[in-house]
Amino acid sequence: MGKKFVKADSAVDPQKRFSLDEACKLVTELAFTKFDSTVDVAVRLGVNPKHADQMIRSSCALPHGTGKTVRIVVFAKGERANEAQAAGADLVGAEDLVEKIQGGWLEFDNAIATPDMMGLVGRLGRVLGPRNLMPNPKVGTVTMDVARAVRELKAGRIEFRTEKTGIIHAPVGKVSFGPEKIQENLKALFEQLQRLKPQTAKGKYWKSVTISSTMGPGIRLDTNLVQAMVES
Repeated sequence: MGKKFVKADSAVDPQKRFSLDEACKLVTELAFTKFDSTVDVAVRLGVNPKHADQMIRSSCALPHGTGKTVRIVVFAKGERANEAQAAGADLVGAEDLVEKIQGGWLEFDNAIATPDMMGLVGRLGRVLGPRNLMPNPKVGTVTMDVARAVRELKAGRIEFRTEKTGIIHAPVGKVSFGPEKIQENLKALFEQLQRLKPQTAKGKYWKSVTISSTMGPGIRLDTNLVQAMVES
């Protein structure tokens, strides 16, 4: 471990569980990279993703975005294609776009499609699926309102899903945002996760919440405070 990490890590009491306000201040104070670090959150929820009704997959519009430039492709034709282009999509197409991706081109972060294009897009399942790039109605990327989807993703809407262990990882901004904006982004995500709580989930829902900056130490939040916040 590097000296900078050891110094930052020593400033975090491993036994303490921090309030959201304390954690957001600490994560910005302890960031030590020369570049503008991304702030990430790992949330372990009391769900069992092996059961289909407890698999959480959705999206959330962060009020301050992620600070990342998002490259978007849209599978659409006619008027919807024009709307996607006008909204700021990086590339719009149909058969030609499918062929381009089949040829190995994957220089994009999100894909959107109109419902009528999914038969065509389905040919890319083996390519897009493992990379979490397949358009999906659950996260709003299969829609007729492609312009809105493009604008929301460009503005900082994030997609997330529970992993096998019930953990959700998501970026929630940059260190340069400052504690207040990071806190507001986290609150928006937490409130969305609370709304998505499966009715079949038993026991404690908020198991653990940890935030960290790129290469920085993890800062664990008090889950009781998180629960109280989202339920208030």
